[in-house]
Amino acid sequence: MNNMFTQIQAFYEKADIQITAWMAKYSLPALRFGLGLIFVWFGALKFVPGLSPAEGLVRNTIYFVNPDIFLPILALWEVAIGLGFWLGFLTKKFERITILLLFLQMPGTALPLLILPEVCWTSFPFGLTLEGQYIIKNLAIISSALVLGATVRGGSVPAEEPKR
Repeated sequence: MNNMFTQIQAFYEKADIQITAWMAKYSLPALRFGLGLIFVWFGALKFVPGLSPAEGLVRNTIYFVNPDIFLPILALWEVAIGLGFWLGFLTKKFERITILLLFLQMPGTALPLLILPEVCWTSFPFGLTLEGQYIIKNLAIISSALVLGATVRGGSVPAEEPKR
């Protein structure tokens, strides 16, 4: 019985090492591709009036700027971020400027939490509406950009814990 447990444990360890190595190899390209897709898609929707589910939120948040001018600029900005991540996926260039554009855009995406609390919260501070959830998910996008930013000087995701 002990021998069988040792074999299972050895199999698990070998599989864990292989899976971890695979994730280390493909995680950053997948992150670049996924972020690029999100930004190109969501940005492109904003080019067509009435197509983006976020259009009303943007119009009501940035009420001090003509939304007919602001929305195409925001759309272009988001598509540029997405293309920057895709170029990073393909060439590992433009990541610094792409991450900068993302971080300059993110405070604006959080504005509805302050300006339109009735649209974002069902019960402050935990009950979020769909719009509120849409905004809070940006924490994952910001975290993803931090991971990519940590690699612009050649860093990587190690498959193993560093030896001490």
